[in-house]
Amino acid sequence: MTPFPRPDYAGVRRYDPGRAPVRLDLSDNTNLWGTHPAALERIRRATTDDLARYPELYADRLREAVAERFDVPPECVTTGAGSDDVLDSVFRASFAPGARVSYAAPTFSMVEPFAHMNGMEAHAVAWPEAEADPSALFEGDPDLVYVCRPNNPTGGFPARAWIDGLLSERGEDGPLVVVDEAYADFAGETLLPDAPSIPKLLVTRTASKAYGLAGLRCGYAVASAEVALEADKSRGPYKVSGLAAEAAALAVRDEDGWMAGVVEETLRNRARFTDELTTRGHPPLPSRANFVLLPAPSGAARQDTLALREVGVGVRPFSGVPGMGDGLRITVGPWPLMEGFLSAFDEVFATAAHETAAREAARGKASRETAR
Repeated sequence: MTPFPRPDYAGVRRYDPGRAPVRLDLSDNTNLWGTHPAALERIRRATTDDLARYPELYADRLREAVAERFDVPPECVTTGAGSDDVLDSVFRASFAPGARVSYAAPTFSMVEPFAHMNGMEAHAVAWPEAEADPSALFEGDPDLVYVCRPNNPTGGFPARAWIDGLLSERGEDGPLVVVDEAYADFAGETLLPDAPSIPKLLVTRTASKAYGLAGLRCGYAVASAEVALEADKSRGPYKVSGLAAEAAALAVRDEDGWMAGVVEETLRNRARFTDELTTRGHPPLPSRANFVLLPAPSGAARQDTLALREVGVGVRPFSGVPGMGDGLRITVGPWPLMEGFLSAFDEVFATAAHETAAREAARGKASRETAR
Protein backbone atom coordinates (compact mmCIF):
# COMPACT_ATOMS: atom_id res chain seq x y z
CA MET A 1 0.00 0.00 0.00
CA THR A 2 1.12 3.59 -0.66
CA PRO A 3 1.56 5.43 2.66
CA PHE A 4 -0.23 8.67 3.46
CA PRO A 5 1.22 11.14 3.11
CA ARG A 6 3.57 9.95 0.41
CA PRO A 7 7.22 9.74 1.56
CA ASP A 8 8.49 12.77 -0.35
CA TYR A 9 6.04 15.01 1.52
CA ALA A 10 8.19 14.78 4.63
CA GLY A 11 10.12 17.87 3.56
CA VAL A 12 7.03 19.94 2.66
CA ARG A 13 6.01 22.51 5.25
CA ARG A 14 2.77 24.42 5.60
CA TYR A 15 3.30 27.99 4.38
CA ASP A 16 3.89 30.39 7.24
CA PRO A 17 5.46 33.81 6.55
CA GLY A 18 5.63 34.49 10.28
CA ARG A 19 3.52 37.65 10.14
CA ALA A 20 1.39 39.09 12.91
CA PRO A 21 -0.87 42.17 12.69
CA VAL A 22 0.91 45.51 12.98
CA ARG A 23 -0.20 49.11 12.52
CA LEU A 24 1.88 49.54 9.34
CA ASP A 25 2.28 46.36 7.29
CA LEU A 26 4.73 46.72 4.39
CA SER A 27 5.50 43.03 4.11
CA ASP A 28 3.36 41.49 1.35
CA ASN A 29 3.70 43.73 -1.77
CA THR A 30 -0.05 44.18 -2.18
CA ASN A 31 -1.64 47.42 -3.41
CA LEU A 32 -1.59 49.87 -0.50
CA TRP A 33 -3.80 52.31 -2.45
CA GLY A 34 -6.71 49.88 -2.25
CA THR A 35 -8.82 48.02 -4.82
CA HIS A 36 -9.55 48.84 -8.45
CA PRO A 37 -12.82 50.86 -8.30
CA ALA A 38 -14.44 49.07 -11.27
CA ALA A 39 -13.78 45.70 -9.62
CA LEU A 40 -15.13 46.91 -6.28
CA GLU A 41 -18.30 48.24 -7.91
CA ARG A 42 -18.93 44.85 -9.57
CA ILE A 43 -18.62 43.08 -6.24
CA ARG A 44 -21.05 45.53 -4.65
CA ARG A 45 -23.59 44.63 -7.36
CA ALA A 46 -23.41 40.91 -6.55
CA THR A 47 -26.65 38.97 -6.93
CA THR A 48 -27.92 35.64 -5.66
CA ASP A 49 -26.90 33.95 -8.92
CA ASP A 50 -23.33 35.21 -8.48
CA LEU A 51 -23.09 33.15 -5.31
CA ALA A 52 -25.60 30.31 -5.67
CA ARG A 53 -24.56 29.09 -9.12
CA TYR A 54 -21.29 27.66 -10.39
CA PRO A 55 -19.05 30.12 -12.23
CA GLU A 56 -17.84 29.69 -15.81
CA LEU A 57 -15.80 26.54 -16.28
CA TYR A 58 -12.60 28.35 -17.23
CA ALA A 59 -13.29 32.04 -16.46
CA ASP A 60 -13.97 32.93 -20.09
CA ARG A 61 -14.80 36.59 -19.34
CA LEU A 62 -11.41 37.06 -17.76
CA ARG A 63 -9.74 35.22 -20.64
CA GLU A 64 -11.44 37.58 -23.09
CA ALA A 65 -10.37 40.66 -21.12
CA VAL A 66 -6.76 39.50 -21.04
CA ALA A 67 -6.90 38.66 -24.75
CA GLU A 68 -8.18 42.15 -25.58
CA ARG A 69 -5.75 43.97 -23.30
CA PHE A 70 -2.65 42.21 -24.62
CA ASP A 71 -3.83 41.45 -28.16
CA VAL A 72 -3.54 37.67 -27.88
CA PRO A 73 -6.00 34.87 -28.85
CA PRO A 74 -8.37 33.87 -25.99
CA GLU A 75 -7.38 30.22 -26.39
CA CYS A 76 -3.83 31.25 -25.40
CA VAL A 77 -4.99 32.43 -21.96
CA THR A 78 -5.31 30.23 -18.89
CA THR A 79 -6.56 31.31 -15.47
CA GLY A 80 -6.34 30.31 -11.83
CA ALA A 81 -7.01 31.28 -8.23
CA GLY A 82 -3.99 33.56 -8.17
CA SER A 83 -0.93 33.20 -10.36
CA ASP A 84 0.47 30.73 -7.83
CA ASP A 85 -2.46 28.43 -8.70
CA VAL A 86 -1.46 28.67 -12.36
CA LEU A 87 2.13 27.84 -11.38
CA ASP A 88 1.00 24.85 -9.32
CA SER A 89 -1.05 23.58 -12.29
CA VAL A 90 1.87 23.93 -14.69
CA PHE A 91 4.23 22.15 -12.30
CA ARG A 92 1.71 19.30 -12.01
CA ALA A 93 1.36 19.06 -15.78
CA SER A 94 5.18 18.87 -16.07
CA PHE A 95 5.56 15.96 -13.66
CA ALA A 96 7.12 12.66 -14.56
CA PRO A 97 9.21 10.31 -12.36
CA GLY A 98 12.50 12.10 -11.72
CA ALA A 99 11.25 15.41 -13.14
CA ARG A 100 13.27 18.48 -12.22
CA VAL A 101 12.54 22.21 -11.77
CA SER A 102 15.37 24.69 -12.21
CA TYR A 103 15.11 28.28 -11.03
CA ALA A 104 17.21 31.37 -10.38
CA ALA A 105 17.41 32.03 -6.62
CA PRO A 106 16.50 33.76 -4.42
CA THR A 107 13.02 34.08 -5.84
CA PHE A 108 9.32 33.55 -5.10
CA SER A 109 9.28 31.38 -1.98
CA MET A 110 6.63 28.93 -3.26
CA VAL A 111 8.67 27.62 -6.21
CA GLU A 112 10.52 24.95 -4.24
CA PRO A 113 7.37 23.82 -2.31
CA PHE A 114 5.38 23.57 -5.56
CA ALA A 115 8.11 21.37 -7.01
CA HIS A 116 8.08 19.06 -3.99
CA MET A 117 4.27 18.98 -3.75
CA ASN A 118 4.14 17.78 -7.34
CA GLY A 119 6.82 15.13 -6.92
CA MET A 120 9.59 17.06 -8.68
CA GLU A 121 13.17 17.82 -7.70
CA ALA A 122 14.06 21.48 -7.21
CA HIS A 123 17.41 22.86 -8.36
CA ALA A 124 18.37 26.41 -7.39
CA VAL A 125 20.93 28.41 -9.40
CA ALA A 126 22.24 31.58 -7.77
CA TRP A 127 21.04 34.67 -9.65
CA PRO A 128 24.56 36.02 -10.33
CA GLU A 129 25.50 32.71 -11.97
CA ALA A 130 22.27 32.51 -13.98
CA GLU A 131 22.51 36.14 -15.06
CA ALA A 132 26.07 35.67 -16.27
CA ASP A 133 25.18 32.49 -18.15
CA PRO A 134 21.52 31.52 -18.80
CA SER A 135 22.63 28.01 -19.78
CA ALA A 136 23.31 27.35 -16.08
CA LEU A 137 19.54 26.98 -15.65
CA PHE A 138 19.52 24.05 -18.07
CA GLU A 139 22.16 21.98 -16.31
CA GLY A 140 20.82 18.56 -15.36
CA ASP A 141 18.17 18.65 -18.12
CA PRO A 142 15.29 20.18 -16.16
CA ASP A 143 11.68 19.65 -17.23
CA LEU A 144 10.69 23.17 -16.22
CA VAL A 145 12.67 26.41 -15.81
CA TYR A 146 11.24 29.22 -13.67
CA VAL A 147 12.28 32.87 -13.78
CA CYS A 148 10.66 35.78 -11.91
CA ARG A 149 10.82 39.13 -13.79
CA PRO A 150 10.93 41.51 -11.95
CA ASN A 151 12.37 39.18 -9.37
CA ASN A 152 10.95 38.76 -5.90
CA PRO A 153 12.57 39.60 -3.45
CA THR A 154 15.40 41.53 -5.10
CA GLY A 155 13.43 43.66 -7.57
CA GLY A 156 15.99 42.83 -10.25
CA PHE A 157 14.90 42.87 -13.88
CA PRO A 158 16.90 40.73 -16.33
CA ALA A 159 17.18 42.43 -19.71
CA ARG A 160 15.11 41.27 -22.67
CA ALA A 161 18.35 40.17 -24.34
CA TRP A 162 18.96 37.82 -21.39
CA ILE A 163 15.43 36.42 -21.71
CA ASP A 164 15.91 35.94 -25.44
CA GLY A 165 19.18 34.14 -24.74
CA LEU A 166 17.43 31.91 -22.22
CA LEU A 167 14.69 31.01 -24.70
CA SER A 168 17.10 30.34 -27.56
CA GLU A 169 19.35 28.25 -25.31
CA ARG A 170 16.73 25.59 -24.63
CA GLY A 171 15.79 24.78 -28.24
CA GLU A 172 12.38 23.57 -29.38
CA ASP A 173 12.74 20.25 -27.55
CA GLY A 174 13.76 21.88 -24.28
CA PRO A 175 11.78 22.29 -21.06
CA LEU A 176 8.85 24.59 -20.47
CA VAL A 177 10.08 28.06 -19.48
CA VAL A 178 7.84 29.91 -17.03
CA VAL A 179 8.33 33.66 -16.62
CA ASP A 180 6.52 35.03 -13.57
CA GLU A 181 5.44 38.63 -14.23
CA ALA A 182 3.59 39.27 -10.97
CA TYR A 183 5.26 42.70 -10.76
CA ALA A 184 5.59 43.52 -14.47
CA ASP A 185 3.05 46.35 -14.31
CA PHE A 186 5.67 48.32 -12.36
CA ALA A 187 8.48 47.47 -14.79
CA GLY A 188 6.90 48.84 -17.96
CA GLU A 189 7.82 45.81 -20.06
CA THR A 190 6.11 42.46 -20.62
CA LEU A 191 6.52 39.24 -22.58
CA LEU A 192 2.77 38.52 -22.65
CA PRO A 193 2.05 39.58 -26.26
CA ASP A 194 4.94 37.43 -27.52
CA ALA A 195 4.12 34.29 -25.54
CA PRO A 196 1.61 32.68 -27.97
CA SER A 197 4.23 32.56 -30.74
CA ILE A 198 7.02 31.09 -28.59
CA PRO A 199 6.66 27.31 -28.06
CA LYS A 200 6.98 26.15 -24.46
CA LEU A 201 6.92 29.63 -22.93
CA LEU A 202 4.28 30.49 -20.35
CA VAL A 203 4.04 33.98 -18.78
CA THR A 204 2.03 34.39 -15.57
CA ARG A 205 0.35 37.46 -14.11
CA THR A 206 -1.67 38.19 -10.97
CA ALA A 207 -4.47 40.54 -9.97
CA SER A 208 -3.07 40.70 -6.43
CA LYS A 209 -0.52 43.49 -6.89
CA ALA A 210 -1.21 46.47 -9.19
CA TYR A 211 -4.97 45.79 -9.32
CA GLY A 212 -5.50 45.53 -5.57
CA LEU A 213 -7.38 42.21 -5.68
CA ALA A 214 -5.21 39.97 -3.49
CA GLY A 215 -8.22 38.93 -1.41
CA LEU A 216 -10.05 37.55 -4.45
CA ARG A 217 -7.23 35.18 -5.51
CA CYS A 218 -7.25 35.58 -9.27
CA GLY A 219 -4.46 35.19 -11.80
CA TYR A 220 -3.82 34.28 -15.42
CA ALA A 221 -1.14 33.27 -17.88
CA VAL A 222 -0.49 33.49 -21.60
CA ALA A 223 1.20 30.80 -23.70
CA SER A 224 0.69 28.95 -26.95
CA ALA A 225 -2.78 27.43 -27.25
CA GLU A 226 -1.27 23.96 -26.71
CA VAL A 227 0.48 24.93 -23.46
CA ALA A 228 -2.54 26.87 -22.17
CA LEU A 229 -4.76 23.84 -22.77
CA GLU A 230 -2.47 21.59 -20.71
CA ALA A 231 -2.52 24.13 -17.87
CA ASP A 232 -6.34 24.21 -18.00
CA LYS A 233 -6.51 20.40 -17.89
CA SER A 234 -4.20 20.30 -14.89
CA ARG A 235 -6.07 23.03 -13.03
CA GLY A 236 -9.56 21.66 -13.59
CA PRO A 237 -12.91 23.50 -13.92
CA TYR A 238 -14.62 26.07 -11.68
CA LYS A 239 -11.35 27.10 -10.01
CA VAL A 240 -11.91 30.87 -10.27
CA SER A 241 -15.06 32.23 -8.62
CA GLY A 242 -17.43 34.13 -10.89
CA LEU A 243 -17.17 37.38 -8.94
CA ALA A 244 -13.39 37.19 -8.84
CA ALA A 245 -13.15 36.57 -12.58
CA GLU A 246 -15.54 39.40 -13.49
CA ALA A 247 -13.90 41.85 -11.09
CA ALA A 248 -10.46 40.94 -12.39
CA ALA A 249 -11.64 41.31 -16.00
CA LEU A 250 -12.76 44.88 -15.30
CA ALA A 251 -9.48 45.65 -13.54
CA VAL A 252 -7.41 44.21 -16.39
CA ARG A 253 -9.22 46.41 -18.90
CA ASP A 254 -8.53 49.42 -16.62
CA GLU A 255 -10.77 51.63 -18.74
CA ASP A 256 -10.66 54.51 -16.24
CA GLY A 257 -6.86 54.35 -15.90
CA TRP A 258 -6.93 53.79 -12.13
CA MET A 259 -4.26 51.09 -12.18
CA ALA A 260 -2.05 53.12 -14.50
CA GLY A 261 -2.25 56.03 -12.02
CA VAL A 262 -1.31 53.78 -9.11
CA VAL A 263 1.69 52.46 -11.03
CA GLU A 264 2.85 55.99 -11.86
CA GLU A 265 2.65 57.06 -8.22
CA THR A 266 4.37 53.86 -7.08
CA LEU A 267 7.33 54.59 -9.33
CA ARG A 268 7.63 58.15 -8.00
CA ASN A 269 7.45 56.98 -4.41
CA ARG A 270 9.90 54.13 -5.04
CA ALA A 271 12.48 56.61 -6.35
CA ARG A 272 11.87 59.03 -3.49
CA PHE A 273 12.00 56.27 -0.88
CA THR A 274 15.23 54.94 -2.37
CA ASP A 275 16.74 58.42 -2.14
CA GLU A 276 15.68 58.77 1.50
CA LEU A 277 17.23 55.44 2.46
CA THR A 278 20.39 56.25 0.50
CA THR A 279 20.70 59.59 2.29
CA ARG A 280 20.59 57.66 5.56
CA GLY A 281 23.51 55.52 4.39
CA HIS A 282 21.35 52.45 3.64
CA PRO A 283 20.82 52.25 -0.15
CA PRO A 284 18.47 49.44 -1.26
CA LEU A 285 19.02 47.29 -4.34
CA PRO A 286 17.77 48.78 -7.62
CA SER A 287 14.16 47.67 -8.13
CA ARG A 288 11.67 47.50 -10.99
CA ALA A 289 8.85 46.27 -8.72
CA ASN A 290 6.58 47.82 -6.08
CA PHE A 291 9.07 47.04 -3.32
CA VAL A 292 12.73 47.46 -2.47
CA LEU A 293 15.17 45.11 -0.80
CA LEU A 294 17.25 46.86 1.83
CA PRO A 295 20.46 45.33 3.24
CA ALA A 296 19.69 44.58 6.89
CA PRO A 297 21.09 47.53 8.90
CA SER A 298 22.47 45.25 11.62
CA GLY A 299 23.41 42.50 9.16
CA ALA A 300 20.73 40.21 10.67
CA ALA A 301 17.38 40.37 8.89
CA ARG A 302 15.26 38.59 11.48
CA GLN A 303 16.66 40.68 14.31
CA ASP A 304 15.94 43.89 12.41
CA THR A 305 12.43 42.70 11.46
CA LEU A 306 11.61 42.00 15.09
CA ALA A 307 12.99 45.40 16.10
CA LEU A 308 10.70 47.13 13.59
CA ARG A 309 7.73 45.05 14.74
CA GLU A 310 8.32 46.36 18.25
CA VAL A 311 7.40 49.82 16.95
CA GLY A 312 4.49 48.53 14.84
CA VAL A 313 6.04 48.15 11.39
CA GLY A 314 6.03 44.91 9.38
CA VAL A 315 8.60 44.06 6.68
CA ARG A 316 9.72 40.73 5.20
CA PRO A 317 13.15 39.35 6.16
CA PHE A 318 15.41 37.45 3.74
CA SER A 319 18.61 35.68 4.67
CA GLY A 320 21.74 35.03 2.64
CA VAL A 321 20.88 36.97 -0.53
CA PRO A 322 23.82 36.41 -2.95
CA GLY A 323 26.06 39.44 -3.12
CA MET A 324 24.23 41.20 -0.29
CA GLY A 325 23.66 39.01 2.74
CA ASP A 326 20.53 39.54 4.83
CA GLY A 327 17.87 41.97 3.64
CA LEU A 328 14.51 43.54 4.45
CA ARG A 329 11.85 43.67 1.72
CA ILE A 330 9.67 46.77 1.99
CA THR A 331 6.48 47.39 -0.01
CA VAL A 332 6.14 50.84 -1.60
CA GLY A 333 2.81 52.58 -1.05
CA PRO A 334 1.34 56.07 -0.58
CA TRP A 335 3.94 58.51 0.69
CA PRO A 336 2.46 58.97 4.21
CA LEU A 337 3.02 55.24 4.77
CA MET A 338 6.62 55.50 3.59
CA GLU A 339 7.14 58.44 5.94
CA GLY A 340 5.78 56.23 8.73
CA PHE A 341 8.38 53.60 7.89
CA LEU A 342 11.22 56.14 7.73
CA SER A 343 10.24 57.53 11.12
CA ALA A 344 10.27 54.02 12.63
CA PHE A 345 13.53 53.22 10.83
CA ASP A 346 15.19 56.32 12.28
CA GLU A 347 13.89 55.52 15.75
CA VAL A 348 14.99 51.88 15.72
CA PHE A 349 18.31 52.07 13.97
CA ALA A 350 19.49 55.42 15.34
CA THR A 351 18.86 53.94 18.80
CA ALA A 352 20.63 50.72 17.82
CA ALA A 353 23.63 52.68 16.51
CA HIS A 354 23.76 54.72 19.73
CA GLU A 355 23.63 51.56 21.88
CA THR A 356 26.35 49.90 19.80
CA ALA A 357 28.57 52.98 20.16
CA ALA A 358 27.93 53.02 23.92
CA ARG A 359 28.88 49.34 24.25
CA GLU A 360 32.05 49.87 22.25
CA ALA A 361 32.94 52.87 24.39
CA ALA A 362 32.33 50.84 27.56
CA ARG A 363 34.53 48.00 26.28
CA GLY A 364 37.27 50.51 25.44
CA LYS A 365 37.06 52.04 28.92
CA ALA A 366 37.21 48.60 30.55
CA SER A 367 40.28 47.68 28.49
CA ARG A 368 42.04 50.88 29.50
CA GLU A 369 41.28 50.30 33.16
CA THR A 370 42.53 46.70 32.92
CA ALA A 371 45.73 47.96 31.28
CA ARG A 372 46.39 50.20 34.28
